[in-house]
Amino acid sequence: QVQLQESGPGLVKPSQTLSLTCTVSGGSITTNYYYWSWIRQPPGKGLEWIGYIAYSGSTYYSPSLKSRTSISRDTSKNQFTLQLSSVTPEDTAVYYCARAVRSVYDYWGQGTQVTVSS
Repeated sequence: QVQLQESGPGLVKPSQTLSLTCTVSGGSITTNYYYWSWIRQPPGKGLEWIGYIAYSGSTYYSPSLKSRTSISRDTSKNQFTLQLSSVTPEDTAVYYCARAVRSVYDYWGQGTQVTVSS
């Protein structure tokens, strides 16, 4: 059974960098054809895809967030990390990590609330 768990600060100040880590158990993040994504849901809005890091280590980001987003991984810890720079209150959301295979998200973390406020 694959499990994903998000971790990181729940409160970030405006203009700072939001950093979240997803720890994966029950499966390797380097296993072929899996894509490891970050997705968020602002209050009262729908899900917004942020980007992914693939099994190969390649990354792809939402065009609307690309200039502020970086996703990296630590294969020794089976973790991948989201960094979102220059945050504003509009980045307040529940952030999820998830696994996708053949364009289907099959496992999700429980989500973590991040609030951007001074």
